[in-house]
Amino acid sequence: MRLFRILTLKELKGYFLTPFGWVVLAFVAVMQGVSLSTAMKGFRDTPVKDSLVYVTFHTPVFWFYFLFIFPLITMRLFAEEERSGTLETLLTAPVRTWQVVLSKYAAAMIFYAILWVPAFVQFRMFVWFTDLPPAWSPGSMIGAFAIVMLMGSAFTAAGCLASALTSSQIIAGLLTIGLLVFQYFLGFVTVIWGESFAGAEFFHYISSQRHLHYYASGLLDTRAAVYFSSLAAFLLFMTWQVVDFRRWRN
Repeated sequence: MRLFRILTLKELKGYFLTPFGWVVLAFVAVMQGVSLSTAMKGFRDTPVKDSLVYVTFHTPVFWFYFLFIFPLITMRLFAEEERSGTLETLLTAPVRTWQVVLSKYAAAMIFYAILWVPAFVQFRMFVWFTDLPPAWSPGSMIGAFAIVMLMGSAFTAAGCLASALTSSQIIAGLLTIGLLVFQYFLGFVTVIWGESFAGAEFFHYISSQRHLHYYASGLLDTRAAVYFSSLAAFLLFMTWQVVDFRRWRN
């Protein structure tokens, strides 16, 4: 565990001791603010039955920046070290492959969780500056951030795998966003082809939009936790296989 902690802290420093990490944090904070402002404008223009949290996480702006978070925070994890040759040095050190993979994943997830702190503060600012009761229920707030973390666990794992497959950060980023956009559009299969075909329930199960809809409404469903956790575990296992193959090949 000591080696794992050291490797994780090393990766975290890579986010906070370089301008890139702060640029990503600023970008996400600004886009979260835009999503909240867009939702509040909708509340001002027309009556809305859903909570402010629900509407904020269902604006087109949300999905635009949300899917781009993951290539930004994962594309350098393995690809940059492979390009610079430091990955080979790391893999010849007395550390296990799973420690390398999980430490990079853990650091990315910690940084990803920190990216959502501004969003929480922005929601609290609504209460502080308006003197109005919260325009959401505790369940919708908890559910929205819970599903964001669940989706993030799987999507970050996808980015780790993409980064492990190539030595180019650009290719890793493009591969990550391609995988995530593909997964996103699988949620529209039942919208296009209807509910009558045999696999409709499967596409409902893997739909990120559907899980977000329920969680942001305050309806917590264990199926989403099982799906995203299982997907994250599988993708991390594949990442371990790729990195371990590279280790013994060298």
